[in-house]
Amino acid sequence: MTFSTVALFVYAFIVAVPLLFYIRRHKRKEARAREAAKRNADSAGPQAQHPHIDTGNCIGCGTCTEVCPEGDVLAIFGGKAVIVNPHKCIGHGVCAEACPVSAITMVMASPSVSADLPYLTPEYETSVPNLFIVGELGGLALIKNAINQGRECVDIIAQRCRALGAGGSVGEAYDVLIVGAGPGGISASLRAIERQLNYVTLEQDEIGGTVTKYPRQKLVLTRPVEFPLYGKFNKTELSKEDLLTFWHKVMQRADFKARTGERVTDIRKEADGIFAVATTKNQYRAHAVVLALGRGGTPRKLGVKGEELPKVMYRLIEADAYTNKKILVVGGGDSAVEVAMGLAYQKGNQVTLSYRQSTFNRIKERNAQRIEECIRKKKVQVLFESSPVEIKAESVVLKVKGETQEIANDYVWIFAGGIPPNDFLKKVGIHFGMLDLTTEGGEEEKQARADKQQPAEVAAVVG
Repeated sequence: MTFSTVALFVYAFIVAVPLLFYIRRHKRKEARAREAAKRNADSAGPQAQHPHIDTGNCIGCGTCTEVCPEGDVLAIFGGKAVIVNPHKCIGHGVCAEACPVSAITMVMASPSVSADLPYLTPEYETSVPNLFIVGELGGLALIKNAINQGRECVDIIAQRCRALGAGGSVGEAYDVLIVGAGPGGISASLRAIERQLNYVTLEQDEIGGTVTKYPRQKLVLTRPVEFPLYGKFNKTELSKEDLLTFWHKVMQRADFKARTGERVTDIRKEADGIFAVATTKNQYRAHAVVLALGRGGTPRKLGVKGEELPKVMYRLIEADAYTNKKILVVGGGDSAVEVAMGLAYQKGNQVTLSYRQSTFNRIKERNAQRIEECIRKKKVQVLFESSPVEIKAESVVLKVKGETQEIANDYVWIFAGGIPPNDFLKKVGIHFGMLDLTTEGGEEEKQARADKQQPAEVAAVVG
């Protein structure tokens, strides 16, 4: 055998080994994606903002699948990108930014899927003119989205106020009234200050909204964002505490004020077109209203015997306050998994996670990896296909794969989602899903709504 033949074999070996590993890894990845696509074939599809792939332009490079923060929303089938885990998509928009051929556009959910979401124009305006919704109540998750929307919708309001002249203030009415002082409400308020609008912000709890109720040190912001009166905020990882500290610094500098402990009970339009807003303490008038409320609303209960016991809770703030306890966490979403893991690493805790499905299929990729590690290390015991049937003072009775099982227990945390304030929204006249353009209002109003109507997939601004 000649030297050149040996060199050829060596070269072929060097090339073949990595190629074989790549092919094997690619096949495993595609098999997992096909399994996910099959599992989600009967789902209603993405619930809110999500990527729309133009298959005519897609070159199948796979960049979108690599950059997705949720891990496996997208996959490559037949040389094209497809959505395989629609429920995991929460509208980051990184895939659209990374696509080298602009084959991905961020769009909203189809009307059939968004039937339980309030109708919104691309400017975040509801079916009630000058009444806006920003943040997760409109169907978009992520603090980044709420901040962007709060800023952008106040820009629209400022334009309309300028068109009215004299700052827009008529009859001692505010230019804009903002309900909620979470991410969207704070952003809208700071923008109102920046645009020199006459505003008032109302918050039924404390400034920071639902962020203040997150577990300690929870990672809440993973993408750069532009804050009004501050500019580009470029940190790529931010904890709950860091975000709240940053907000308070900006708010102090801007002389931001919110009226806390004041819940809005009614919103109606008066004959002069001004909104009359009633709260538990006062009455207000405003030209425009921005609803920056969370979608979680009231925690959803299981309705099982014993759920009223004081050891049953629906929110965890300080995991390290609980040690040497037998704990049950109910749920299979990110909140449940994160709480279970947080409690599992406290001294002496025995944590059981009960989930009614057979697998975790809606959690973030990093949480999926971490919970697998916790299971492997026996930090958390996961009972799939299970649900509580009775909660007792010192134990919990569960149905596990059809069989009854009772486990010792000190505390129960339930994460079954929340009941959104849809009844309140309907009460104030907000329509849900796609608006029926053949009714409601005169011809000019119908045409104006038709011009703003979102089709099944309307391009959304990627913040």
